[in-house]
Amino acid sequence: MSGGLVALLDDVAALARIAAASVDDIAAGAAKAGAKAAGVVIDDAAVTPQYVSGADPSRELPMIKRIFWGSLRNKLLIILPALLLISAFIPVVIPFILMLGGTYLCYEGAEKVWHKFFGHHEDKEAPAVERGPDAESKVVKGAITTDFILSCEIMVISMNEVGDASIWVRAVILVVVAIAITILVYGAVGLIVKMDDIGLHLAKKESAGSQRLGGLLVKGMPAVLAAITLVGTVAMLWVGGHIMLVGASDLGWHAPYDLVHALEHPVAGIAVVGGFLGWLVNTLCSAVVGLAWGLVVMAILHPLMKVLPFGKKKDRHETGDAGAASAGERPQKPDTDPAG
Repeated sequence: MSGGLVALLDDVAALARIAAASVDDIAAGAAKAGAKAAGVVIDDAAVTPQYVSGADPSRELPMIKRIFWGSLRNKLLIILPALLLISAFIPVVIPFILMLGGTYLCYEGAEKVWHKFFGHHEDKEAPAVERGPDAESKVVKGAITTDFILSCEIMVISMNEVGDASIWVRAVILVVVAIAITILVYGAVGLIVKMDDIGLHLAKKESAGSQRLGGLLVKGMPAVLAAITLVGTVAMLWVGGHIMLVGASDLGWHAPYDLVHALEHPVAGIAVVGGFLGWLVNTLCSAVVGLAWGLVVMAILHPLMKVLPFGKKKDRHETGDAGAASAGERPQKPDTDPAG
């Protein structure tokens, strides 16, 4: 009897060790997958605040809440099951899906760069949120659609990083990544869009220090948003270019990635900073490749978009700020001068 109890306790202990190891594997896998998708996450966080720009302050957080739940629903109910089925039955297509997503990131990043330097800046009309609930719903739907594309890429990158794990471990890791990244992105977005309101609140206080801090927050937010947009664009080009380099190498075209490694090698051996410098060279090369590939895709797609029926631009009253936000434009908010 005692021997049986000891054996049972040994089995329970073994199961506990396995469970603990699985938790560690899931945590490590989620961290690895989330870190690899960080570039897309940054762009997601940079794009979303533009959708609620110009909204009445009382509508900003409700709109973000709707986008948050739409994003989480897409990740958990559509993207995750689809990726698990693909990885279980036709895993050979995952690298191609990854490269397709990388091409999209390169295209989006290159288009933002192109419009920044060569685009025509049209006069902005009133934000959609000022044209009624229907227009606001269209803006939210446009934000969820853009988020769906970025979410697909986040989840595919994450899946690719934990492809050696069992399907159940992959599923749990992707659930963790989906929830954590969505909370991170939209928590940051909520903080960003309310920062000027926080600044206005501080500026009305009697304390001189609070007033100065409030004024800095209000005046500094345009620069912060511009910096986030810049980082997001660079991140798209870097991640997209890196995906294309690795994908091309995996498909047998090794020369581009070998060249990047050759450029990394001279600086990688430098004491203390060698690892960082090697990463920096790889990142810059990936961004250049991403920009070049994105411009090629633009040169092919833009003429087609002018002749294909679904490529013709809709009236701006139909698209609202969704189109402007996805293009990296930021409509003006109402005057938030603390002195006013």
